[in-house]
Amino acid sequence: MSIMTLLPFIVLIGAMFLMTRSAKKKQAAAQQMREEMQPGTGVRTIGGMFATVKEVHEETVLLEVAPGVHALYAKNAIGAVLADEEYNRILDGADPVAGEEGPVVPDDVSSLTGAEATEKGDEAGKIDLGKAEAGDAAEPAADKAKDAEADKAEKADKAAEGDAATAEGDDAKDGKKAGGADAK
Repeated sequence: MSIMTLLPFIVLIGAMFLMTRSAKKKQAAAQQMREEMQPGTGVRTIGGMFATVKEVHEETVLLEVAPGVHALYAKNAIGAVLADEEYNRILDGADPVAGEEGPVVPDDVSSLTGAEATEKGDEAGKIDLGKAEAGDAAEPAADKAKDAEADKAEKADKAAEGDAATAEGDDAKDGKKAGGADAK
């Protein structure tokens, strides 16, 4: 066997080794974090709930989720042990970094589109959506009116034809009821 034949298998085994090694490191760090929990520290559960540790047992932890409200959790359900500053910041709802301003979010769209507005938009008090001038708009309106009249005329013709067919059908039904020659 040549080395080129074995190379894909060697690469695959190496990749599996590296993946399991990093996963084991993460598990060991999580286990160490859970072992270092002490009463009074702030934690975040894997469900996203923040609480204070009251008691630590071998496999479980008693958490105070609200003043006077206690819940028993498995140690594996603790997602992170938080530093005191971070836990207090989350509970108080304070900004992450005091005194430093984040990105400014505008209250309206005008600051995003610029200060210039079209004259037509200012005159009408509305935003110009690219509509044509009044003289140009009169022609399409006239075309629309003609189309509407033509549609109404077609509908009236169809209705008249339908009434005639219905009358003929009614006469045939009456003949059958009376016992005429065509009745069966």
